[in-house]
Amino acid sequence: MSNLAEPRRPQVAAQNRKLRHLKGLSLRNLCLGRTASTSPDALSFLGENRLQQLVGDVFFSLHLKCEAEPVYVSELRHRSANFDFRFFDLASQPPAISRSPLVVVRVWATRPGRSEWIFVLDDVVDLRRLNFIRSLVGRRFPPNALVFHLDDGLYSLDFAAQAGEAKKNPPVAGSSYGSLMKLANLEASIRDALDTRDDLVAQIDVVLAQSPVDATDAALHDVERVQKYVTKQRRAISQAESRRHQLRASLAARRAAMTHGRQVQALAETEMTARRQALATEKALLDRTADLIHGQRRRICSDLTEIFPITPEREDTTAPPLSFRICNLALPNSRYDAATADEDILSAALGLAALLARHLQLYLCYPLPYPLCPYGSRSLARDDISHLTDARNAHHHHPHHQHHHHLHHLHHSNRPRREFPLYLPRGGSTTGQWRFEYGWFLLNKDIEALCASQSLRVVDIRHTLPNLKYLLYVCSAGSRDLPDRHKGGVRGLWAGHVRPTPLRSVDEHGAPASTSLSPSPSPPSSSPSSSPALVRSAGRDDAKMTLRTQGLREDVAG
Repeated sequence: MSNLAEPRRPQVAAQNRKLRHLKGLSLRNLCLGRTASTSPDALSFLGENRLQQLVGDVFFSLHLKCEAEPVYVSELRHRSANFDFRFFDLASQPPAISRSPLVVVRVWATRPGRSEWIFVLDDVVDLRRLNFIRSLVGRRFPPNALVFHLDDGLYSLDFAAQAGEAKKNPPVAGSSYGSLMKLANLEASIRDALDTRDDLVAQIDVVLAQSPVDATDAALHDVERVQKYVTKQRRAISQAESRRHQLRASLAARRAAMTHGRQVQALAETEMTARRQALATEKALLDRTADLIHGQRRRICSDLTEIFPITPEREDTTAPPLSFRICNLALPNSRYDAATADEDILSAALGLAALLARHLQLYLCYPLPYPLCPYGSRSLARDDISHLTDARNAHHHHPHHQHHHHLHHLHHSNRPRREFPLYLPRGGSTTGQWRFEYGWFLLNKDIEALCASQSLRVVDIRHTLPNLKYLLYVCSAGSRDLPDRHKGGVRGLWAGHVRPTPLRSVDEHGAPASTSLSPSPSPPSSSPSSSPALVRSAGRDDAKMTLRTQGLREDVAG
């Protein structure tokens, strides 16, 4: 039979069991009926609910029979009837404890939710009388049964010992009586040496307590510590004084700055008081000037309405709605038939619309996003905003007059052409037709921008003349009378200050002459209506130039 099948037997003889062999303790079937206390509270506690009597919170303590202080106190286990406490080790205790075969076990318990503790057990256990049990399985323990965990197994007082078959081991040689006596004498000598050491330590402590204390080292240490503290405080005082000087200087500078600021503030208040009256006058002048500017803008827009009359289309009965004429020249709303459209009339009407838009940008103080170059029926619109591709392969030639000779160089340059014509191309060029339509679109965008500057909403930007007429109507509207026009001309155009640009001189009767201010040939003026005639006053060496404005509106109207 193998060793595993042999019954387990204790390894330590019963007479050799000591407290150092005890490793743990278990409690089975907690019952508070067997209590050592006969107080009325404990008896009333036993009559409570049976379910509450089956569980409790328990801890135990181990004592020697002759001592009241516990040798070991276990942890507290909660809400159970069977308890397995944590293992412990008593081998490191003094010999009087670790070699004792007797131990007193005291068990304390309480019910959950109650503060009263009940003294459950107080048993004196002789470890030599414990009975060996192999396992806890399959056993019915009596109430408050104690199970002892020793080095070689489980023991209890409530069950008979189970004798096992003796092992048939070969005899082993043991120690002789002399050797055991030598070990006992050696242990006694070691115990006497430890006791002597403890006595010497106690005597030394008594001597040290009775002898006077030498405070020299402590005093030197205190002096050194005080000196370090004094040095540190002196350094802190120096830093505080430096900081105080800095703050005083800063406060003095701030006081001076505050004094200067008060003086400046008083001077500013004095000047403000003196200028309040002037400010009121300037505000009144500003309001009056703004009112005058508004009135002059109304008058100018009214004059432009008469100079560039925009009338509904009445001659052509097949014309679509919102068709208008400018200066009796029909201009469709960005839709036309290239086959039947009159190139001269369409180009001239677009030139007049461009000229009117250019004048409005000056009078309304709003620059056009796309500059316009009004040259009559050969007007242009420039786009400096959009990203244009190179148009060298899309050149098309148009017959121009002599005063448009500089446009040929622009059309044949290597850079993208940013000027777009406001006149119909000739020759049926697709690129030229697209550039004309894009130029017309730029003109409509300029008119839309002018309307937006006056907070006007444009329904359709393709309506060129309706939008212009709407803008002129709103700008010239008002409840007050139109201001009078200033009579006379603009003085101060001296011959020496005028650029050498071609001028159309007039004689005494207003007839144009061929004289100019510069002998070099120059292109003619851009527009007859936008280039006023200059009159040279005779009888002085320094030629005095004046702007003739009399009869201008009559000439345009004629």
